[in-house]
Amino acid sequence: MELGNFSVSLAVKDIEASKLFYEKLGFTVFAGDQSQNWLIMKNGDHNIGLFHGMFEKNILTFNPGWGSDAQPLGEFTDVRELQRRLKARGVNLISEADESSTGASSFMIVDPDGNTILVDQHV
Repeated sequence: MELGNFSVSLAVKDIEASKLFYEKLGFTVFAGDQSQNWLIMKNGDHNIGLFHGMFEKNILTFNPGWGSDAQPLGEFTDVRELQRRLKARGVNLISEADESSTGASSFMIVDPDGNTILVDQHV
């Protein structure tokens, strides 16, 4: 099952301090708006999101339809199809994509250790 681009969405206490720290590790700002309390940073094919005040804990994020450069892929498995497959395998969803919609949508699941996983399609 191809879930798309992977990143870690970090719930940060101070977005400027976090940005400066990750810049020391070689990450550069790729997208986002610091005045809105979110940034996406990139180091090669690795992406992290910095989010201040948007959620309580870190989230593992997958983006169906996106490559690591946040550009749309020609072919990918739609988020609603991924959701159907996971539900058929007995995975409980904590939020669901609208099955009657098309385009951008998302769903969330939680792994056995309490880690939230967001599958967030932007295309």
